Amino acid sequence: MEPRYIVAIEIGSSKIKGAVGTVESDGTLSVIAVEEEKRVNCVRYGCIQNVDEVSFCVSKIIRCLQNRIYPRQIRGVYAGIGGRSLLSAVREAERQLADEMEITERIIEQIKSEANTTLTDRNVVSVEPMEFIVDNQTIINPVGTFGQNIRATLNVITCKPQIIKNINRVLVEKLQLHVCGYIVRQLAEADLVLTEDEKRLGCMFVDMGAETTTVSIYKNGSLQYLSTLPLGSRNITRDITALNYIEERAEEIKKAVGNANPSETSASSIAAEGIDTTEINNYVQARAGEIMANITEQLNYAGLKASEIPGGIVMIGGGSKLRGFSTLLANQTKLKVRQGLAPSGVRISDSGIKADEAVDVIAILAAAARMAPAECVFTPERHEDENDEPEEDIHNRNTAGDNRSKKRRHDDDDDDDEYEDERPRRGGSFWGNLRTRVENLINGNEDDDFFDDDEK
Repeated sequence: MEPRYIVAIEIGSSKIKGAVGTVESDGTLSVIAVEEEKRVNCVRYGCIQNVDEVSFCVSKIIRCLQNRIYPRQIRGVYAGIGGRSLLSAVREAERQLADEMEITERIIEQIKSEANTTLTDRNVVSVEPMEFIVDNQTIINPVGTFGQNIRATLNVITCKPQIIKNINRVLVEKLQLHVCGYIVRQLAEADLVLTEDEKRLGCMFVDMGAETTTVSIYKNGSLQYLSTLPLGSRNITRDITALNYIEERAEEIKKAVGNANPSETSASSIAAEGIDTTEINNYVQARAGEIMANITEQLNYAGLKASEIPGGIVMIGGGSKLRGFSTLLANQTKLKVRQGLAPSGVRISDSGIKADEAVDVIAILAAAARMAPAECVFTPERHEDENDEPEEDIHNRNTAGDNRSKKRRHDDDDDDDEYEDERPRRGGSFWGNLRTRVENLINGNEDDDFFDDDEK
């Protein structure tokens, strides 16, 4: 059985990424290719600002991915959702059944849908269960149990309608692609990167991007809190531009000598260029400190203490790789901090793919692999094509075609060998007659107009 092909698109503030992979019958995901386009200012805080420019970037990515799976054609994609407007709200829902009965997946989905009805100005993109109580007993997974009264505490994840509207304008209206599903990037990343033990013990998951930092907190195996901060690594870069650097150069300097931890000494690899690393790091540490303070404050907003998340802090995103950031955050929170990586269960087919830099789009692929099958890729029916045949087969077919053409010109000749013998005889007869007539003309045995009408 041929594996199912899936395609993911992640539209971020600094990069637009696409990935294609296959899902085997046992659910194993293999990432075939990852492509990206760097863009500045066409996406702000996770929301598309310039639809035309983003459409151009996505079309380039789609073409590159399609080349990797030719002759298959990409018709649909799974789209990641994130950005500054992404947040969670806790909702309560209750269902009283007529009699004690088995609780099914359908009943749980109906309870989830009831939690959406109170929200009118925002789009619900996911509903994450926090707790179920069946007949006054707390149950992690109620499906398959029996009861009459069900109470659910749910985390409803929402975003502004403009986020999805602009994604549709790019993918559906401009590029004529089918959106197979919308996937909340932060949830997909957590499912990919966090261990079950970390979720059960309690941990904080931080995705630090260019313009936003999304913080989610897990406890008892479920999402307890999610919020997006309008701060990211680009804020540090733009602070450095105050020293009369363009943004691209400020980004290079930040990566080369920037250090968020004042107690560490930065490597001065570009000091010879006259760059004052102390002045640079004054800006870096000030802004990094502000971002850290906002990250740790989310624990208070979630009603938790650092001691209640012994699983520590797991970080992903380009901003989290700033030198000294993880060390300083661990010192301030007294929690262990680690970088999140794609698990070994995900196969990377191309050695050129840097999994740590493509966690976001790989996570969307992994989430799509667990969803109901959708037609992302169309496989056209195979037709006989010379370019798909071995070289000797092409030669044989062309030879046969030439012989068929010869037969059409000579209806009475059914034998290719006989025709091949006939051809030199006809040529020899013509030139022989011509030579004889020329000799006769020279010898005066024939008139000048020796060519008959049927031989002209």
